[in-house]
Formats: sequence, C-alpha cells, structure tokens
Amino acid sequence: MGILRSFNIGVTGLNAVGQGMGVIGDNIANAGTNGFKSSRAEFQDVLATSLKGIDGGDQFGAGVKLAHIKSLMSQGDVARTDNITDLSMNGDGFFRVKAPFGPGYTRDGSFHFNKTGELVNSDGFQVIGFKANADGRITTKEGPVKLGSTTIPAHATEKLSLNMNLDSRVEVKEFNIEDPDASSNFSNTITVFDNVGTARLVTLYYNKTDNNNWTYRGVVDGADAEGGEAGKFVEMAQGSLIFNNKGQLQEEVEGNNAFNFNKGAAPAQRIQFNFGESIAEGGEGIDASTQYGSNSAIARHNQDGFSAATLASMSFNDEGILTAVYDNGESRDISQIAVAKFENNEGLFKIGKNLFKESRNSGQAAMGKPGESGRGEVLSKSIELSNVDIANEFVGLMTAQRNFQANAKTLTTADQMLQEVLNIKR
Repeated sequence: MGILRSFNIGVTGLNAVGQGMGVIGDNIANAGTNGFKSSRAEFQDVLATSLKGIDGGDQFGAGVKLAHIKSLMSQGDVARTDNITDLSMNGDGFFRVKAPFGPGYTRDGSFHFNKTGELVNSDGFQVIGFKANADGRITTKEGPVKLGSTTIPAHATEKLSLNMNLDSRVEVKEFNIEDPDASSNFSNTITVFDNVGTARLVTLYYNKTDNNNWTYRGVVDGADAEGGEAGKFVEMAQGSLIFNNKGQLQEEVEGNNAFNFNKGAAPAQRIQFNFGESIAEGGEGIDASTQYGSNSAIARHNQDGFSAATLASMSFNDEGILTAVYDNGESRDISQIAVAKFENNEGLFKIGKNLFKESRNSGQAAMGKPGESGRGEVLSKSIELSNVDIANEFVGLMTAQRNFQANAKTLTTADQMLQEVLNIKR
C-alpha cells in the first residue's frame, strides 16, 4: 500500500536528517579546535521501484540515505602567537607524528618541547623531521625533532679567511718584531680561539717586499704565548702573497704556522690562512685579496673557532628548520620539519586527537621538506584554526531542522490517512 511506503520513506528522511545534524553538530563543537577540518553530509536517493517492472517505466522513490561524509580540507585561518613551537602549514601538507598506533598526520601545530628536548604535540607524540649531521647540514634521515644537548663544546680556530686590499703605492719596509707597528705597512687584529675555547688576539702584520710581493706575520703578545713574556711580541705564523701586474692575487704561499698558546692550550695549533682563491688555485682573482692603488683595508674576515656555550634561544624559519642559537653567538641547524603530502587529502581517515591516518583512498604519505614539490611552508609563532564556518553551519542547522519537521509531517499525515482507511471499516 502507498500509505505504508510513505511511512518508510518518512523514516528514511528522519534518519538521514538526524545523521546530517550530527555532522553539523560535530562541526560546531569543533569550531575552536586547532587544525580541525569540517565535514559535510552528502545524501542520495534510495533505489527506486519501477511501477511496471521494466526499464523506462514509471518509478517510485524509496526515500533517502546518507551516502558519504566528505572531509573539507580547505585551510583554516592562521592566528599569530608568541610561542616559537606553535607551527602552522601555509599550503598543502601535514605534520607527521609518531603515535603508539602508528604514524599520524595533523594540521594542528600546537607543539612544545618535553623534558627530554623532543618536539611533541599535546598528547606527547613526537613530531617527525629530517635530522642534521655533525656539520649542521640537513639530511634526508627521518627521526623525531629533538634539541639535543643545550651546550656545545669549544672549537679551536682551524680556518681564517680574509679579503682585503693592500696599497700598491706604499714603499718597501723591513719588519722588526721589536716594533711591529712602525715597521709594517698594514696590520689588523683578529680574535681566534684555542682548543679550550679561550679567546686569543692575533695581529697580522703585512710588509711589502717588492712591487708585487708581500709577507704577512701572525704575532701575539707574549702574555698569550707558551714561555712568552707579557709586552714582548712572539711571531707564530708567516706567509707570502704574490700579485700579478693587474693587482690580482696570483699565489699564496704559507710558511711556518704553529700557534703555541699558554694556559692549558694544545701545542702547535695550526690555523689555515685563506686570502681568497688565487689564480694559481684556478681562480680569476675576482673574489680574492688585491693590490690596488688605494688605501689598505679589510673588506671582510671570519674564523671558525668559538668558545663553549649554552643554548640561548631557538627559532624555526619558513623552511621548517630548527636553529639553536648559543650565548657565544654561534648557531646550529638541528632539524627540519618533515611535511607529508597525499594524492587525495579528502581520503584521509579521522582517528581523533586532531589526527588523520592514511587510507587506500588517500594514498601513501610522501615525505618531503617544506616548500618542496607543492608542499606548504611552515610558519613559526602561528596556529592554524578550525576551518569551520559558523555562519554556514547555523544556516545548515536551520535547514536540517526544517527538513526534519517536513519528514515528521510526512509521518503524521500518513498516520492520519491510515486512520481514515481504518475508519472506513467502522
């Protein structure tokens, strides 16, 4: 009987609308959940019955059912914070965490460091990244993002690079260690470090020996030299710089080089001097020291030594690289946030705790670095908010309420009609 079918159809409508209300309610409940991705209920009609039992005949609908709950993976708004470990993803991709049940993926970047220095989420799950090697270079080796030691040991100066101009107009001078300032054409003082991290002042004195030849000497005060006497200078290194007629560095010749510092420093510390890539080394004399007709001056210099230090601060850049900054001014890259990319984000399976896991529909996670192959950038001091649109959800809520009332009306009307049929018998 058609009236009884109306009951069944009305019930399917109530069930479907109720399930849709549940989806809307879940969205509204998670409007304040960081990184939450809203869902949308999608419905389809139930297989219809053919009136004549043949294709193309008149058909009766059999109601409605919930066909699919679609995840809406659009990016939520980003809120700024003051917490360095609050991270957001600007673009496609997910953070990966190591959970007891396997890898989980999330857009919620409200992370923090635990007592062992590991970057974790609110449930204590480790955030996965790419580790740096001993030289501070990011590798492709995956592992938990971890600060490691909060101190670094001293590192003796091994390399000293300088870029300068030596004035070609000056006269030849003969160097005298007793009065180095007066007997040299130019000088500059640089701080270097011994193996225990003690800062030492080394003055380099430059003497023109003929038109295109110069010598340099590394001199320290006797107060810093093993067996030396304060106020008396000690020469610990020397070498030669040879220029061509264009004022370009033709060749660099290193002579004696043994820095014997006192106060517990290792003996015969060798420091490699580099005045730029000479023509003899395959250079073009462009990025190297010169001998031009202008005042002698240092363009830049740097050395690779430093004292022992303690962690002072840390930061993440847009590439997701965690950099530790120490109180001696040194910085080291520690790790880089890994970003998971999927063929179909909507196919990911929600597992609670603001996490997704991969499924057959999503495809396997492809791990990579931020900004690489379509992956988004990682922003520090920011959190991605829920992508729930409250206004739209309330509109959907009111629409669902009206649909529910309409389906309920179908039931009450069918009931009244059935009562009329029963009354006919009376």
